[in-house]
Amino acid sequence: MASADEVLGAARKAREAAAALAPTPRAVKDAALLAMADALEAASSDVLDANAADVARDPDNPLVDRLRLDVGRIAAMADGLRQVAKLPDPVGEVVRGSTLPNGLTLRQVRVPMGVIGIIYEARPNVTVDAAGLCLKSGNAVLLRGSSSARDSNAALVKILAESAAKAGLPDGCVQLVPGHDHESAKHLMRARGLVDVLIPRGGAGLIRSVVEESTVPVIETGVGNCHVYIDADADIDMGVEIILNAKTQRPSVCNAAETMLVHSAIAPDFLPRALKALQDSGVTIHGDAAASSYVAGVVPVTDEDWAAEYLSLDLAVGVVDSLQDAVAHIRRWGSGHTEAIVTRSLEASQQFVAGLDSAAVMINASTRFTDGEQFGFGAEIGISNQKLHARGPMALSELTSTTWVVTGTGQIRT
Repeated sequence: MASADEVLGAARKAREAAAALAPTPRAVKDAALLAMADALEAASSDVLDANAADVARDPDNPLVDRLRLDVGRIAAMADGLRQVAKLPDPVGEVVRGSTLPNGLTLRQVRVPMGVIGIIYEARPNVTVDAAGLCLKSGNAVLLRGSSSARDSNAALVKILAESAAKAGLPDGCVQLVPGHDHESAKHLMRARGLVDVLIPRGGAGLIRSVVEESTVPVIETGVGNCHVYIDADADIDMGVEIILNAKTQRPSVCNAAETMLVHSAIAPDFLPRALKALQDSGVTIHGDAAASSYVAGVVPVTDEDWAAEYLSLDLAVGVVDSLQDAVAHIRRWGSGHTEAIVTRSLEASQQFVAGLDSAAVMINASTRFTDGEQFGFGAEIGISNQKLHARGPMALSELTSTTWVVTGTGQIRT
């Protein structure tokens, strides 16, 4: 169990490191990221030994696949660091600028946030991804992974921190938060003034706990109750392909579809094909009365199903009488992550976009594209459903704040 003094001590060290890291040139940061990638691959046997200890503690855990590492996954983490090194540096980017009538010039410039805390579950790869993104954007990072991955995370952070320091980055810019119990996480959540922002990554319970208990500002990453709406004017072949991809390509992630809504005018032609294809792919259909009439083996849908982020091969399916009914359903039950419409009607697509309040809306495309890499941003720290500061895939730019730089020639205010 870590004391408050230990956690706050790490936060103070990170704050000092953040001040030294902020003005660091891109070339130094990129060289450090490349050195971290090389060190990670060179020490892969140490990481695998630590990871084996984590897996052995609870081999029957349903999340063990997310926890388990192998040589290929370590190589992928190292390649991720190399990809981040190639990305443009957001620090110093001029967001906007102008010259006032009195001759003052204004520039809004991107700057690091300072100290970023990441609280996350299960996946050791988040340790490496978060460290790389935070360092590239000029931030010190405090990493608080789950107890299930404590040995893996300790080994990874040791490698990353040592190689970063050897490459010229300040000591303390990458740290593992001391302790494995909830109290250590709580101390991090209360480190207001030392930690600038917290980003939780994990299930709804973790995110809710951080939001409710933290005095440090929080950027919420998204619970994904994502919807696909098949409009009356949809291309049926396209609709079948999109819902299959959105549900089955990788069902355990936040941008997988959890609900399909189908316009009643197209349901007789669309649903028999789509539901059979989904069932053939192993999907359990939780359907309303109208949807259940088209195929056998449908489970009656409940309010819990409409609200669910399944993260599994389950799909809630309903028939609606209008686009407006689909929008109303999504606004009631959705989590504000990603919604998709399949339609050949420009008017319908415009109404769908205008009627929703989600971080991303897809027109004739799978929900699975809501992703920093797919959007061309490179790696991401998570996907934000909230409206303040960052929304949607959070890449390097979203890990910065801004400073106004005002240049004058002696002007005074009268």
